[in-house]
This record gives sequence, C-alpha cells and structure tokens, in this order.
Amino acid sequence: MAVDDRFMWAALDLARRGRGKTNPNPMVGAVVVRDGQIVGTGYHRAAGELHAEIMALQKAGESAGGAVLYVNLEPCAHQGRTGPCVDAIISAGIRKVVAAMEDPNPLVCGRGFQKLREAGVKVETGVLKEKACRLNEVFIKQITTGRPFVIVKSAVTADGKIATRTGRSRWITGEKARAFVHRLRNNSDAIAVGVDTVLQDDPRLTARLEEGGGKDPQRIVIDSRARLPIDARMINMPSRAATVLATTAAAPPDKVKALQEKGDEVLTVPGREGRVDLAELMVKLGERGVCQLLVEGGGTLNYSLLQAGLIDKVMLFIAPLIVGGRESPTAFDGSGVAGLDEAWHLEDLEIKRYDGDLLLIGYPRSAGPEKYAQEAGSR
Repeated sequence: MAVDDRFMWAALDLARRGRGKTNPNPMVGAVVVRDGQIVGTGYHRAAGELHAEIMALQKAGESAGGAVLYVNLEPCAHQGRTGPCVDAIISAGIRKVVAAMEDPNPLVCGRGFQKLREAGVKVETGVLKEKACRLNEVFIKQITTGRPFVIVKSAVTADGKIATRTGRSRWITGEKARAFVHRLRNNSDAIAVGVDTVLQDDPRLTARLEEGGGKDPQRIVIDSRARLPIDARMINMPSRAATVLATTAAAPPDKVKALQEKGDEVLTVPGREGRVDLAELMVKLGERGVCQLLVEGGGTLNYSLLQAGLIDKVMLFIAPLIVGGRESPTAFDGSGVAGLDEAWHLEDLEIKRYDGDLLLIGYPRSAGPEKYAQEAGSR
C-alpha cells in the first residue's frame, strides 16, 4: 500500500466515527504526519464542534511544523460556527496537505486549496477520492441539490416477498439484521413510510440500540388523505423526534386538526394524480434540514420513488425463507416494466452477511455520490 493511501485510510477511519452525528456537516478525519509517524489525529464529532483539522493540529502541537496533513475533504476557508481551517493549517506551519477530494460546498469548492497554495503550502488531491465520495454521499447530495439522500431499506424472503399473503412480516430477518437497521435509523435524520404500512403494522419507527439509547429520526408518514389513525403508536409514545404527516389539500380539515392536536406536525404537499408529489416532498424535507432519509415503506411507495428517480441507494435484506403466494407483496410493487431492457440496474454492489441473512447494497443507475460531486464540479 502506498504511503499516502495508508495515511488517508487512517483519516477515513477517523471520519467514520462521526457517522450520524455531523449532519448537515460532512464526516471528516485528519492525520498529521511527521517523519513518517502520526503525531496528531482528529475527527469532526458533531455539528458545531471542532473540525477534524483543528483537533489534529492541537494534538500535534509544535510537531505540526513542517509536517504533512492528510484529510479526506478539502479544508474550509470560510467562517462558519468555527473559524477557517486553512488559517490554522497555515499558522501551524504545515508544509503539505494531502486531501482526498474537493469540498462540493459552494462556500468552499476549491477556495481552501487556493488559499493554501497562495501561502506556500503544497497541495495534493485525489488520494482515495472514490472512497471519500462514498463516505460523504449524504453530504454531497444534500449540499449540491438541497434534497435528502434517499435510502430504501427492505427485508425480503428468498422468493422476494416482504410479507405473507395475510400481511404478516414479523420477523423476516434475524436479530443481527434488525440490530443493524436500528443503527441505520439512529444515523438517519428522518424515516418515511406510507400510511398503508402504519395501518398494517402500527410501527414505532424508533432507534433502539443494543447498547441502549439511540436517536429517533423524524417519522414521516406519506398520507394524501390523512388516514393516519389518532391512536397510532408513533404519535402516542414519548420521543424527542417529531411525527410528520405529509399530506395534500385533499385531506379532511377536521382530521388534520385532530392529528395536530395530538402533537402531529402536518406538511401539506402538492398532489400528483391523487397522491403526494414525492419530488415536492423531497424539496420540503430538504428545507426542514433532512440530510439522510430512510424509507421503510411497502412496495407501492418504493416503486413510486423508483419510478420518480428519487432513490439514491437500495439496502435489501434477503432472508433464507420462502413463503410463496401470488398475493404476497414484494419490495417493489406497481406496474413494473415490460422487458428486462427497461429494468433498473443496481451498481457498485456490496454484499454483507448477518447470520443467515444477506444484505445487498446497490445504487440505481445514475444515482450515487459521484454523480452529485461531478455536477458540483461542472457548475
């Protein structure tokens, strides 16, 4: 492994420690290296806290003079909640900065590198860029489009069913897979389902971690006519996260009022063919500060999102079960395609195993972080 790769991997590993805590900021890790030895490390722990570069420089102290700084994202050159990192890097006497990628944030986007070079600091970019893009895929999508990064998660049997013909789905996957899903919820800003899922399963949609605690995501119920029951568990339990009804003007005002009185937030979205316009919903969720949206809906919602080109990532658990049945629902119901040449392709596949369950991760063609990074770079 090349020296630069080795230290950049260290920066990426540090950055991952901030997963689920840094939104709307990116995950960033930094490593200060002098004479081939790491003398300082840092990572961005949460929005508003020290940036990774500042933490690493503080730990390095006087050893930062003449050292090399490895960081997975271009250091900032603007004043946010904290001061510009490039000023601290220059003041510390860093002689060279090795970065994985340019920051797609319009407030940065090359300005950090430019300021470093003007101060006589050598800059090298592109080391493990693809890995860095993948790590910050949520940030890249949100900062370049203003919309959330949409992950569709579903659990299916070996024959592709998400429930039996009677609607029973507990539990398709085992304990380890379900524990992973709760961690995924904990790292998400919001979780969305269609109202039919609420009517069928009455889920809580909370993040229950094995070690205890967990940060509940906002719960978004997509429900064009406000059929969400007043006694639904998600609006009758203690949680710091809001339950949001995403509905249309067709919803009965008295039912909307009753839900609001129960503490439900109501988000009125333009309708499209009698349903919530999902593209408009994504715009509104972006305005609410949702960076990562996890969708745990049924086949109808999943297919509608797929048709609209709104899915960035698919996470499909496949359990070693066969239930059969023409009426058993699938993860992507709807009209479907007429020929395989019209099918959506999942790319950049990754497969993980959780006991007997397999997790298939893929990106629908034309989605993924590289797409948004390239769009940002072409502006």
